[in-house]
Amino acid sequence: MGTPHTNRTQPDEAGGDLLAINPFFIVKHLSSAVSFYIERLGFQLDYQGPDGDPYYARVSRDGIGIMLKAITPEVLPRPNSSRHEWARWDAFIHVRNPDALFSEFKPRVVSLVKELSFIDDGLWGFELTDADGYVLAFATLRDQA
Repeated sequence: MGTPHTNRTQPDEAGGDLLAINPFFIVKHLSSAVSFYIERLGFQLDYQGPDGDPYYARVSRDGIGIMLKAITPEVLPRPNSSRHEWARWDAFIHVRNPDALFSEFKPRVVSLVKELSFIDDGLWGFELTDADGYVLAFATLRDQA
């Protein structure tokens, strides 16, 4: 086992060179995946290509991005939850106000894995699946008192 990290900073306090991370999901149908993120989660399309026969796209919202790629019909999405039930998250999105985001997403018939609650120790938020079964956790640290 590695050495425990005792000097952890919150995302807003970090002063290093790392600015963002973008999960890269293999999808079955690019157009369906892009539509899900735009119509259900309020993301915007940043890029889709190549022209004529696109197989890659990037969507984003509020500074976070997700890259999507359709490979071939034989190469299907493989969400973590399909490998092991305890490793269900494919992306964790730290959010300021999970309650407001949950209220925004719920009417859009998003497939919820866990409703707004403590989804893990000290993490208040919710989990949903995208069009390809990837599990996204939206949460913030919060006391359970």
